[in-house]
Amino acid sequence: MTTFSIFVTMGLESDIKQKKFDNEQEKAAINILYTASWIEASNLRRLKPHGITPQQFNVLRILRGSHPKKLMLFDIASRMIDKSSNATRLVEKLRANNLVTREQCPDNRRQVDINITQKGLNLLTLIDNENEKWLKTFKNLTNKEFKSLNTLLDKLRG
Repeated sequence: MTTFSIFVTMGLESDIKQKKFDNEQEKAAINILYTASWIEASNLRRLKPHGITPQQFNVLRILRGSHPKKLMLFDIASRMIDKSSNATRLVEKLRANNLVTREQCPDNRRQVDINITQKGLNLLTLIDNENEKWLKTFKNLTNKEFKSLNTLLDKLRG
């Protein structure tokens, strides 16, 4: 009787079908980009049934964090995860869906105050209730490993 083993290679190399990298820094950078894309796709799938994009979700979370205080567009844009997002367009889309309000400041006509609506808060609560299911996507790491990962990512940007 002959036995044999099948070795399944898991990791970046098999995922992108590339066996060689110039160095560990290049591999890490590509790995971060690939993983970010993987997380973004997962996030898109979870938000799609709610009719919002990850960037719109980010705006709603920012507004909920300041609620009931209203924020100016600049404040929202400066807190965005994706700094290249068009905050004006995102807010307008959310306003059209009654998830946020835009009000001209009575003291300064050039200032527009933005606030999350009850409908927006309710949507975030619904998504929050599904959060545990989404976080199971990341089940392969322990809390200690997540803490180390967060430390390393902060250090990388530092």
